[in-house]
Amino acid sequence: MADMEFGFFAQILAPPGAPVPRWRDVRGWLHATEAAGFDTFWVPDELVWQVKDPEKRIGWWECVAIAGAAAAESSSIEIGTWVLSALHRNPGLTAKVAATLDEIAGGRFVFGFGSGHAGPQGEAFGFPHDKTVSRYEDALKIIVPLLRQGEVDYKGEYHTAVNQPLTPLGPSGTKIPLMLGGHGPRTMGLAVEYADIWSAYTTTSAYPSAFEDMTTQLERILEESGRDPGSLGRSIGIPIAAPGVDPAGPFVDMDPIRGSLDEIVETLVSFTDLGVTRLEFVPASIDLDAWIPAMAEILQAVREA
Repeated sequence: MADMEFGFFAQILAPPGAPVPRWRDVRGWLHATEAAGFDTFWVPDELVWQVKDPEKRIGWWECVAIAGAAAAESSSIEIGTWVLSALHRNPGLTAKVAATLDEIAGGRFVFGFGSGHAGPQGEAFGFPHDKTVSRYEDALKIIVPLLRQGEVDYKGEYHTAVNQPLTPLGPSGTKIPLMLGGHGPRTMGLAVEYADIWSAYTTTSAYPSAFEDMTTQLERILEESGRDPGSLGRSIGIPIAAPGVDPAGPFVDMDPIRGSLDEIVETLVSFTDLGVTRLEFVPASIDLDAWIPAMAEILQAVREA
């Protein structure tokens, strides 16, 4: 599995009763995952969960600020957004953010972008929470030309860019990798149309069988579009526990991958049967000082399998 890539999901969130992750903690995870051989350090774009219930409220640090700091602090690992929300961000400015992060990262930035989550967290900040996918599609009509041609002139139902240039450009120029999230046929279709990488994440279970219908649907959309299936990467985010350790933390209800080292490696290898090219590890642990070294051993074993 030498061609499979692996990412780390940075838990920049503060669940009730848990210590707030400080920048020194995030920086420590960055250096540890870079040393462990992870390919990408992913920074999530969330605002606040459980807005109306103070006892269950989960706060998040802001994505772009953390991604920029991580880009400046690292030297070899890719820095990615998983994924910037179209609901919460102006598309023209978002393209400029991507170019700037690519500059700070020295060409190591992966631009993850998605429709975003409607609901209480967006409402709390005054963002729209209707027509989610339509707003996302409209945003892509601005972002993709800016990323790939360096300019756009577009007036849509939700977004407008008037003769907008994207300048300056970072080291990747007009080739920043674009990863688009999509769980349904419409958002998958947008990923097939525009993306370098399609992205999905665990909702019910982290095991490969939970993604079979989704990847089958993606293959069907690829065939209907006429796009070469080999030209689209496939990324899946999975909660995973350290070998022999019970899952813990805010993602335990998502049926994290667990078991012995050999059992976990066997499960991860089986994702290749679904055509997956990237696995993004979400820590099902509150002790990342122990979890990251355990994942380093797993990465080595998977790559040798």
